[in-house]
Amino acid sequence: MTEKECSHHKGKRKKLLRRICAGLLIFNLILLLLLLITWAILQPKKPRFVLQDATVYAFNLSAPNLLSTTIAVTIAAHNPNSNIGIYYDKLAIYATYSDQQITYYTSIPPVYQGHTDVNIWSPYVIGTNIPVAPYNSAALSEDATAGSVMLFIKIDGRVRWKVGTFISGKYHLYVKCPAMITFGGQSTGVVVDNAVKYQLAQSCSVSV
Repeated sequence: MTEKECSHHKGKRKKLLRRICAGLLIFNLILLLLLLITWAILQPKKPRFVLQDATVYAFNLSAPNLLSTTIAVTIAAHNPNSNIGIYYDKLAIYATYSDQQITYYTSIPPVYQGHTDVNIWSPYVIGTNIPVAPYNSAALSEDATAGSVMLFIKIDGRVRWKVGTFISGKYHLYVKCPAMITFGGQSTGVVVDNAVKYQLAQSCSVSV
């Protein structure tokens, strides 16, 4: 085979490779466009959360401004999408009072939530001798004396959306659930063994 014929065959191979690469690129662009159109049409709705109940085992404020808390909560998470699944990644739940965190983070295991599914989680939020800001300590004592303390159960984490075989990147999930804890003559709780259980059924605010 002459040098001219070799060059001719090499040129054909290069053209063929360029065409294959161009075809793959066009195919991927079309696939991406279809996924984006599908995503826009489906318009994924953020999940809905309800704080069903809270069982208080310990809620003790001691000097100097130290708070110990043990609360078991039941939270329902609902995926309202009929065509989109949700991956919950790295979820952490905790309690706050007056914007101050009063328990440690408790991890909720990662889970995939199918179309319109509901997941129920029953974690504990616990804090032992957590330092409380002096002004919050005074306010907390006043609230407890008055017979009611407003806590917030919060969830921080990451979610991903699943449409068909497509899985999105991670989005920040923030959930905030009000939990009114009552004491003394105003208590709405029911004594269960060594704890007090409050039926709350509170809708939570959700941002993604």
